[in-house]
Amino acid sequence: MIESILEKYPFVQRDNIIPILQDIQKNYGFLSEESIIKVGKYLNMPTSKIYGLATFYNQFRFEAKAKYHIRICNGTSCHINSNLIIINEIKKRLGIENGGITKDGLFSLEETTCMGACGLGPVMAINERYYTEVNVNKIPEIIEYYLNNDK
Repeated sequence: MIESILEKYPFVQRDNIIPILQDIQKNYGFLSEESIIKVGKYLNMPTSKIYGLATFYNQFRFEAKAKYHIRICNGTSCHINSNLIIINEIKKRLGIENGGITKDGLFSLEETTCMGACGLGPVMAINERYYTEVNVNKIPEIIEYYLNNDK
């Protein structure tokens, strides 16, 4: 529960906003409207300020992600190495757009800024597993791996 996370921060102060939001997202996968309201009440701050701060940082998300969350690097190096072809192939195969979730809830897609492996791009991650030097021919095999292991 959100209350149990808030209890870890007994000294009510603004310096705790980011760690509190990080803990909530770590536990729930995203920041819900309810969680932002509860943090605002706990810190005695307007909800708009909490939401404004959370939207400033790209680490926070406001919607749930799927069981297999695909992140594709959209940094300069990956872009130069044709990441858009890979992104378009994933969108076509899964029938989703950036930020979308498949109807069965298995896959979600997120285009991100640099993932820190510029010499190995294009880079893609599914949950915490990273794939480097990805090309369009590897996409069907990678997606099938997750489909077959979901059973």
